Amino acid sequence: MSTDTATPDPETVLAQWRAEEEAVRARLSEPGVCHPSQLAGRTGMQFFDGISSGELPYPHIGDTLSFLPLRIEPGHAIFQGRPQRAHYNPLGTVHGGWFATLLDSAVACAVHSMLPAGRVYTTVELKINIVRALTDKVPLVRAEGRVIHMGRSMGTAEGRLVGHDGKLYAHASTTCFIMDAPAAA
Repeated sequence: MSTDTATPDPETVLAQWRAEEEAVRARLSEPGVCHPSQLAGRTGMQFFDGISSGELPYPHIGDTLSFLPLRIEPGHAIFQGRPQRAHYNPLGTVHGGWFATLLDSAVACAVHSMLPAGRVYTTVELKINIVRALTDKVPLVRAEGRVIHMGRSMGTAEGRLVGHDGKLYAHASTTCFIMDAPAAA
């Protein structure tokens, strides 16, 4: 009986990640901000399905910081980012704020995906541990967030930022406050 658990070749993984990103980009609309009327009555998953299908705009921050949502399922979110020199700190590595933004997007969207219609959230705490420096020599990284707990007024999630070769670059946890959506004006 074989127990072969060989990790996939990093170049194969990189090619798969690039192909998946290309497929997602082909479906997205232009970046923008949703009008409250576009959000009314949508669950968290319906909101993300609208972005994924191109019906709703995706956030500008993705263009600004070179990342996008790849897959969002209930309680689980995967974002993919391209570290670039434009994201560097003065020491020549990717700034911690880039790590934090990518991980915050993954963990908070994992929570958001679980919300019923009429409920919204805000991040109240983000804890991040950067365990390895990142440069543009790593072509793609993925931030994966998973819900740990969902309650009526609070949700928590954790996430990991990994490269195509399986290396861990950072991990994070979040606490999100959940509340009723403001009344539409």
